[in-house]
Amino acid sequence: MAQKENKTNAIRLFDSAKIEYTVHRYENNGESVDGAHVAQSLEIDPSRVYKTLVTRGSDKNFYVFDIPVLAELDLKKAARAAGVKSVEMIHVSEINRVTGYVRGGCSPVGMKKQFKTFFDISAKDIDTMLVSAGRIGWQIEAAPSDIAKLCSASFVELTH
Repeated sequence: MAQKENKTNAIRLFDSAKIEYTVHRYENNGESVDGAHVAQSLEIDPSRVYKTLVTRGSDKNFYVFDIPVLAELDLKKAARAAGVKSVEMIHVSEINRVTGYVRGGCSPVGMKKQFKTFFDISAKDIDTMLVSAGRIGWQIEAAPSDIAKLCSASFVELTH
């Protein structure tokens, strides 16, 4: 376990909810890396490692989608899940302002504000999934249902 001052918002929320988790760390130079690299660095099947994508809907609200790192978000399916006409990825320069996290360290848990969040349905088929723990180089592993509870996420089909 990390020392208290080293915990991210995401990790603190897991602790306060008394949810069992494991933090995994991988070496990096503070720069964002793609999810395939994260899975390879941790020697974990990439189908269990999920990336957090933040979008803006046609209604101007933000929506969060977590999908397997090797998959692509289907924007039509994402919009349907969010109940809006369309969604588009937010610009990288907006990530910190909107979420409180940096690119490559964006967790669905512990954002500045709780946005409507959706996990790809594939997460229901695995015992544990990994998402960013809120810092580049840190991943948090827990049961998909537990992570979903923390960010009020729904499970829907989101990929091609």
